Parts: sequence; structure tokens; C-alpha cells
Amino acid sequence: MTACITPVHQAAAQKSTPEKVGPNQLAMQVNDDRMTLSMARVPQIYLYGPIDSDAPRRFESLVKSGRIPNGSDIYLNSPGGSVDAGMALGRLFRQGSMITHLGTPRLPKRSGTVSVNKAAICEGACAYAYLGGLYRWAASGSDRIGFPTYPPQHAPEQVNAYLKEMDIGDAALTAASATGTADPILWPSADEMIAKGLANNGRLDLIATYKYIQGVPYLELKQDDRNGEHKIALLCKPGGAELTTYDTIGTVRARQTVARAVHSYFEINQQETLAQQAGASAVDQSVVLQRIYPLDQLQHLASAQAVGAWVRDRNGIRYGFAFEVGGVRKVLNDFYNACSYAAQRHS
Repeated sequence: MTACITPVHQAAAQKSTPEKVGPNQLAMQVNDDRMTLSMARVPQIYLYGPIDSDAPRRFESLVKSGRIPNGSDIYLNSPGGSVDAGMALGRLFRQGSMITHLGTPRLPKRSGTVSVNKAAICEGACAYAYLGGLYRWAASGSDRIGFPTYPPQHAPEQVNAYLKEMDIGDAALTAASATGTADPILWPSADEMIAKGLANNGRLDLIATYKYIQGVPYLELKQDDRNGEHKIALLCKPGGAELTTYDTIGTVRARQTVARAVHSYFEINQQETLAQQAGASAVDQSVVLQRIYPLDQLQHLASAQAVGAWVRDRNGIRYGFAFEVGGVRKVLNDFYNACSYAAQRHS
């Protein structure tokens, strides 16, 4: 038994070893040991040092070898370098639906020493690479990210094209110029990164769709995050609305979640409603809840700040999702008014 296990542990340890590169090249450390994968479910990739022109080729080689799969976590710490290479890395991140963070590589543990990771700085070309993440976590703590700024209409054509590819608004990186600051680098806070759309902290924008299906008002709220796709659908019925929620997390996880569930409920502003014992089912890749939402309570939904759907196991651990719906208030009210009107017509 020992003879079989030892080589596996040695191989796992080697996987966390960074490649050897020159002092002016981007180092790439792939952490895909068993502990990392058991906790994060995907490898953690640390990229640090200057971004050289050959960095995209080396990174793509690791992708093609299977060392860096789709959905990997990318941690950046770089003073900049080649802008073209930074954007090429960003395109590879987006192509692989990867998640970008700021972070410094794990330091090796040595007996008698204490390893303390320093704050990460991601500037210039690194910031462009960061924008390639499908999900982008805002800088936190002492970490800092610096985006080059340009006067309106004066950004290089290739940079404008790249920002458009990454769905970054035209004004996101020109605010510092507009204020007259002499600093050519914009160092946004975490809140500013979220407000400008530079970061999304693991979730894409909430999409609200309101329409009529065979003359009946229908509302759909949908959001993708790094854990899957989540959806709430409401179809007007006499006396209320048919509520169906979908937590699309994969066939195996959905079945496991439902098997453990002893309690399920819809949530409005962090308050349980429409609770049932069990009450969840696994349909294809989704955990599904179905309820009838009473018409006399539907106004609570229209005025909510957050809504969600959850199941809880016998240990009190809950699984599900929540949406912040303040940005789609008009759609919620339009649906409520249409549903109320339809109910009055049929009463």
C-alpha cells in the first residue's frame, strides 16, 4: 500500500512547483494538488512577474496539456509588461471561462520559518489580462490593481477593441482623466471596481425578462455565476403565480443536494416563505422548487431587495442562490401590476 501511494504524493507535490523562467518573464505556478482540488474544485494558477511577449504561448501550452482546464482560478501579481501579451492572456482567460483574482503565490513551508505572502499589485498589461476573466474578483485588503487611463477617444485602437470584447464600458477607464488628475494609472477601490463593471465578484449581471405567454404574464430572472446558472420563473395563474426555481449545478450535485434536503423554501429579503418539508426535485442538471405564490403576497416580491431559493439538509447547511433585484425593480412592478390586472379580469 505504501509503495503505491508514495509516488502519487510526490507527483502532487511537483505539480505546485513553478516553472523556471528568466527574471524578466512571467512565472506560472499551477496548484492542482489534491487539497486544492478538494477545496476549490479547480486548479489555482499563480502568474507573477513581468508579462513578456512569450507568456501567452507558454500559458496556452499549459491549457492544451490539460494542466489548466476551463474554469480555473487565476491569481495575478505583475508590475506590467507587454500590453499585447497582457491582452492575449486575457483572451485565453475568457476563452476558458476562467476566474481572475489578485494574489501572490504560496510560499514554500520551511521548518523554523514563517511564510507571509505580500500584497499583490497588478498594473498595466496585468490589469488588461485581469479583465479577461469571465468572473473577476475585486482587489481586497492591501492588494492593488492599476488600469492605464486615456483621454476620451484617445485610447489605442487595439485597446478599445479589446475592452469591447471584454464587455467593459467606454467610460470605465477614462474617469481619472476627466477629473484632471495627472496620474496615468487608475487605482480603483473594490467598490469602484464593482460600480464601473471592472469586477463582478463571481457573478454576471441579473437578466430580467417580462413577456406574455399565450396571453398570460410571465417573468423570468436569470443569473450565471461561477457555481452554475440560477433562474426564477413566475407565470400568472388565477389567485397567484406559479413559481418555479432552477439551481443548475450539474446532474451529480443536483441529485446529491436533493437527496440530503429535508427543508426547502423561497426567500424574500432573507426571510423564509413558502417553506416545505423536502419539497425539492432534481430535474436534469437542476435542483427545482415549485410553489404557488399567493396573489395577495405578490407585492412583497415587487418591492423586494433580494430573493432566492434554498434547500437545507439535516445538519442545517443550506444550498441554493439569491439575487439582488434592486436593479430590475421596474420589471418586477410591471409583472405584479399585469398579474393583478389579469386576476381582476377573471374574478
